Amino acid sequence: MQKTAIVTDSTAYLPKDVRERCNIHMIPLQVTFGLESFEEEQELTVDEFYRKSSVQLPKTSQPPIGEFINLYKRLALDYDEIITIHLSSSISGTYAGAVQAGEMTEHAAVYAFDSEISCAMQGFYVLKAAEMASDGAGATEILQELDQMKKSMRAYFMVEDLKHLQRGGRLSGAQALVGGMLQIKPILHFEKTEIVPFEKVRTRKKAMNRMMSLLEADVQSGDSIKATIIHANREADAQQWKKELEAQFSTVEFDISYFGPVIGVHLGEGSMGLGWVKK
Repeated sequence: MQKTAIVTDSTAYLPKDVRERCNIHMIPLQVTFGLESFEEEQELTVDEFYRKSSVQLPKTSQPPIGEFINLYKRLALDYDEIITIHLSSSISGTYAGAVQAGEMTEHAAVYAFDSEISCAMQGFYVLKAAEMASDGAGATEILQELDQMKKSMRAYFMVEDLKHLQRGGRLSGAQALVGGMLQIKPILHFEKTEIVPFEKVRTRKKAMNRMMSLLEADVQSGDSIKATIIHANREADAQQWKKELEAQFSTVEFDISYFGPVIGVHLGEGSMGLGWVKK
């Protein structure tokens, strides 16, 4: 029977104990403040990041390809196949690096999967893959399931200030300018791997209510749903929102995740998101 290893990057924001329990291997992206670089999730905590970024604007970078090559080489000693799941290929070169490293790996077949998304939703794919690999499923079967998941994967988020996305080239300048002038809180989502505006609303509360209504439409289809609230240094707000959501959607399984340093650089503090997938 073929043994399949599961790899992801730090932007899935899966806690260390979960990664260890589920046998998930992680490659960190990097955040740089001036001349100092930190590996996300390993050398820089979320609290430290938001504290430092309020003073100095950091930059982000994908993992060096050598990190992938070294990990794949080690895994090839014990596994026949490697599935490597990464954040959307349009917002980072991480997926491309994983593909390139996979082509250079001997003794194990490497399958790269573009999640076309990031954060907890990326983590949903990783956890499903790890669960199936633990049950003995091979890469072909796992990838078919991930492609199936993609059909029902949803994620919407709002930012306090569009300048972060504009500056990082993740959203067009014109859209950011209009949003800032009119105090619009646009709801954003991923479409064909890119971050694009979904809808413009006036206030934070309206944006969150609109995300709830989008979830409601899927809940009404009768399918079993798993959802995550994602916040950028707004734990109390996330906890309160979770209470409201659980009161309204008793059949949905909710948890809370966060926009960590790499994604936080581009969205900014105060951002909130809601994502879900059919179980």
